[in-house]
Amino acid sequence: MSKTPREPRESRESRLIKPPYPHPSGVRPPALPAELVPRHVAIVMDGDGRWAKERGLPRTEGHKVGESALMDVLMGAIELGVKYISSYAFSTENWRRHPEEVAFLMSFNRDVIHRRREELAERGVRIRWAGRRPRLWRSVIRELEDAEQLSEENTVLTLQFCCNYGSRAEISDAAAALARDVAAGKVRADKIDEELFARYLDEPDIPEVDLWIRSSGEQRLSNFLLWQSAYAELVFLDTLWPDFDRRHLWHACEIYASRDRRFGGALPNAVPSIGSVQ
Repeated sequence: MSKTPREPRESRESRLIKPPYPHPSGVRPPALPAELVPRHVAIVMDGDGRWAKERGLPRTEGHKVGESALMDVLMGAIELGVKYISSYAFSTENWRRHPEEVAFLMSFNRDVIHRRREELAERGVRIRWAGRRPRLWRSVIRELEDAEQLSEENTVLTLQFCCNYGSRAEISDAAAALARDVAAGKVRADKIDEELFARYLDEPDIPEVDLWIRSSGEQRLSNFLLWQSAYAELVFLDTLWPDFDRRHLWHACEIYASRDRRFGGALPNAVPSIGSVQ
C-alpha cells in the first residue's frame, strides 16, 4: 500500500480549522484560569472489557464504544485549552491477551486511525506515535505514519497515540541508543544528564505530563509514561472508559487545578514568634 500523498504546505495551512463538535447535552467546559489548565494530559483508557461483560457482550464491543469516548474527550480537551493528550491504545504487555483480542485490537487501532485522521486534522489535531515497531502490524505503522504526515502542521492539540508502548521499553530503548552514541564517540559519558537522556525518548518534543488519568477505578500506573509523569498529578476515576466523556476530563482537570504543585519544594511553615504567644 502506498502512502497517502502529502498536500502542499500552503494548502494545509490555509485550510479552515473546524471547531470541536459540542457535547449532546450542550454542557460547556468549566471556567478554569488558563494557567491552571494542564498542558499535557495522559489517559489510561481502562474498563472496556468490564463494560462489555456487564452487558453480556464480547470484550471487543467495549473497545468499539471506547472509540467514541476518546473522540468526545479530544473535543473537550480542545474546548478547555489542553494542548497535549496521550492515549494508551495498546501496551507492550497487551500481547499477553487472547490472540483473537490482540488481532482485533491491531485491526481496530489501524481502522480508527484511518477513519478519524481526516476529522481530527480538520480540527487542528496533530497526531504523533509513541511505541515500538517490532511485532506491530505493518498496516498499523503505515496508518500511523500517514496520520503523522497529514497532521504535522496542526497546532490546536497534539494527540500522542501510544501503540505497542511501554515505558520500561521506551526507557531501555533510549538507554541502548544513548550507549551506542557514547560508543561511537558522538556523546561524552560525563555529559549525560536527565535533559540529554530525555532527548532519546520516543517523542522528546512533547512536554512532561501534568495530569495523569485512569478510568475504571483501578489505581495502577501500568507502565505508562513513567519518565514523563515524574511530577504529574494522578487522578483515578471510577467510570468505565466506554461511559467516559469530556465531562469526566473536565472534572479531572478541576481536581488538578485545586492541587498545590510544589515539585519537591515547600514554603516554610508559619510559626508564631515567642513574643506573640499569649
